[in-house]
Amino acid sequence: MVEAKHISKSFGQIKALCDVNFQIQNNSIVGLLGPNGAGKTTLMRIIVGFLTATRGKLLWDGKIVRTKSNRHKLRIGYLPENNPLYLSLTPIEYLEMTALLKQIEKEAIDREVVSSMKRCGLLKVATQKIETLSKGYRQRVGLAAALLGSPEILILDEPTSGLDPNQIIEIRDLIKRLSKEKMILLSTHILPEAREICDKILIINRGKIVLDEKTEKIENLEKKFVNLTS
Repeated sequence: MVEAKHISKSFGQIKALCDVNFQIQNNSIVGLLGPNGAGKTTLMRIIVGFLTATRGKLLWDGKIVRTKSNRHKLRIGYLPENNPLYLSLTPIEYLEMTALLKQIEKEAIDREVVSSMKRCGLLKVATQKIETLSKGYRQRVGLAAALLGSPEILILDEPTSGLDPNQIIEIRDLIKRLSKEKMILLSTHILPEAREICDKILIINRGKIVLDEKTEKIENLEKKFVNLTS
């Protein structure tokens, strides 16, 4: 279990996060919802270790973690919204490079890359340039990279944004399968998506958590979202 306690973040006079508390249980998907500028990306970047909280702490199985440490970062798989890929590489080349950056032992890289590609349905395009792939397949490459090293938690920022309906269904199904073995924090603007695949919903607005509830207990998520973020 990962737990955020009293996380706050300021950029000068701007308070991006204010006393944020929540938990991510093992084998679950937590949906992170909120309007643009609410603090979603800042929160995810703190968990990943890209940013340092001004105040508060992150606990993993009850133990305080140093989010800037390599050990912490290697326990996390992160797919940012812009999914930065080297388009001139093939998926297998990109994943091999990512595996090296993740400090995976050289003798294990081939096994890790093949396993990750297989799980994300990339084997048939493994040697095709990423620039020739559809956005759906590019998202699969990003997910495959996030899976390298067998992270315990996946942080996914808008993973279905810009995909066509078929691609959205495929990526959602993949995320649901992955949740059987990992914790997942999923940021999305798509309320039906959150309702369909998330076990719990967090709504953040103006840097504060305004809803933390199991999805099954939330009636009319769309109306509640509007009321809490207007």
